[in-house]
Amino acid sequence: MHNLESDKTEYHTAKFIFIGGGGGSLPLLQKTGIPESKRIGGFPVSGLFMVCNNPEVVEQHHAKVYGKAKVGAPPMSVPHLDTRFIDNKKSLLFGPFAGFSPKFLKTGSNMDLIGSVKPNNVITMLAAGMKEMALTKYLIEQVMLSHEKRMEELREFIPNAKSEDWSIVVAGQRVQVIKDTDTGKGTLQFGTEVVSSSDGSVAALLGASPGASTAVTVMLEVLEKCFPEQMFEWKDKIKEIVPTYGVSLVNNPGLFHEIHESTARCWD
Repeated sequence: MHNLESDKTEYHTAKFIFIGGGGGSLPLLQKTGIPESKRIGGFPVSGLFMVCNNPEVVEQHHAKVYGKAKVGAPPMSVPHLDTRFIDNKKSLLFGPFAGFSPKFLKTGSNMDLIGSVKPNNVITMLAAGMKEMALTKYLIEQVMLSHEKRMEELREFIPNAKSEDWSIVVAGQRVQVIKDTDTGKGTLQFGTEVVSSSDGSVAALLGASPGASTAVTVMLEVLEKCFPEQMFEWKDKIKEIVPTYGVSLVNNPGLFHEIHESTARCWD
């Protein structure tokens, strides 16, 4: 690992390594050389949001309002108007809009995408390019959108929105996973992926949504894949922490209502 403070490379020995570096996870996974890292690629997409610069408008809204993704648009493009507190300051965001950068991180290198193409995944990447022409067309259209065109979409939520009150910001980078599946080579995945070695010594989290909504599921999957023997003795403790672990809420409506009420009380 590279120590940023001393600007030196350090070497450590560990029995287990978890790679959770957002868009930077794929290059780190590739460096492990495990067989499971082969035939996996990534395609970076920038997330753009419009942000309101007028405090008077911001104060009029306190909500999270979702619309519907347009026909042919990927699922992560569902438009929403969102109140956020950033550095203790109330903000109003609208989006997302898609942009493109070859970087895997906002502060990454323009060579990230090219550098991730290896002999073992080049066919996978090319196959994805051939299969995802509709997505490519969508991304080009998004990149070419003018400020006024974005304002037209915003006005579906705020009809009297003024162009001068809004500007565009780059929220972050998503790296969509591309891998070979049973449905064919070069399949683009829109969710998260946990990739682990057969001996359970390495696990990496890849994909578009490694946030709070997926954190618990992801960690439970990592435990099951990498610590199967210990899971037997940990099971009771996990059930204590996550009462719904291993239980289908679809088939247990009583438990669902119990958990729903318990969660609601936590937010009162």
